[in-house]
Amino acid sequence: MPGQNIHVVPAGDGWAVEVEGGHGKETFETQEAAVAAGTERAKQMKVELLIHGRDGQIRQRNSFGHDTRDVKG
Repeated sequence: MPGQNIHVVPAGDGWAVEVEGGHGKETFETQEAAVAAGTERAKQMKVELLIHGRDGQIRQRNSFGHDTRDVKG
């Protein structure tokens, strides 16, 4: 499903990796493990990874898609 971003979100005592639109969810014991898995999936799907804190607020975004910015390096 192209264009559906990946979110790392709190899930009970652990963390979950979710695809926007409810197309899959994996749970992990640590945020670090969830971020690693979410990063791999976002790279494969060429979408953005959004990492949420325990409060639900987005605290980091990483783009693995077709970046529209003209940045060299």
